[in-house]
Amino acid sequence: MSVQASRQWIVLLLAIVASGTLSPAQEKPDSPAPKQSVQSTTQSTEAPSQAGSASSQNSSARLASPEQQPDENPKRILEIIPNFQTTNENPEYTPMTTREKYVLAYHQTVDFSAHIGNLFQAALQQASNGQPHYGQGWGPYAQRFGAAEADQVTSAFFIFGFLPHVLKQDPRYFRQGKGSPWSRISYAASRTVIGRTDAGNPTFNTPQVLGQLLQQGISTSYYPPQDRSVNGVFQDWGINLAYNCAYNVLKEYYPDFLRWTFHRHRKQQAADYPPAAPAATNTRSDQPSNP
Repeated sequence: MSVQASRQWIVLLLAIVASGTLSPAQEKPDSPAPKQSVQSTTQSTEAPSQAGSASSQNSSARLASPEQQPDENPKRILEIIPNFQTTNENPEYTPMTTREKYVLAYHQTVDFSAHIGNLFQAALQQASNGQPHYGQGWGPYAQRFGAAEADQVTSAFFIFGFLPHVLKQDPRYFRQGKGSPWSRISYAASRTVIGRTDAGNPTFNTPQVLGQLLQQGISTSYYPPQDRSVNGVFQDWGINLAYNCAYNVLKEYYPDFLRWTFHRHRKQQAADYPPAAPAATNTRSDQPSNP
């Protein structure tokens, strides 16, 4: 990705979010609340029923506690940007298995939203004449789109699959979801270089930093020969890391934005359509009462 196209992508993305014209994002399904047990009416089954009911109530209380709220992060941002790696920060940390890391890399690669984003990115590069040695026309556009697809595959493999597996690190972004705006922004941006081990301890985010560099190095094999240079690799690497900082901030605040937007919409609907007043009940009797 060229420097100019990357900057335009970041500016356009943040402008769309600020405009407030987003469509409802697909939400991850909430965990169903456990069903309450029904006590048996017979004395022989009364004790087991009470035990089952108490267990169900405790499970419901754990789900209702503010410390373990359902994951509210959409799977896709703006319906075109994959967001499978974002999860809420919880007191009880559960590491990913090796299989889950490669499944995450797979979804980041093959999901339809990734292909739509690559089509849009290729269009931006075409419009701005990014990497001009491709040229103009449908053929060069297809080449730009193919390069974006290849970038998607290699970056997802290294950042979410292979390097987290080998280094035993967690590739997810853990959304803080609370605190002052500055603390949340600085936290989100710092997650580009600060990751988490499978044991839950903070560490240098090698999969993100090294994975981006490996992806940029491999991309020189299918970019135009005139655009293959060491300086270009490190320049695009730095731009992608800066883009990831902005992307983390977007992931941190996007659920808040959706909640604020839909809450305001519901309040407006309630103001436009107030509930009808209940009909008055006539308590008088037209018939005289018998003495």
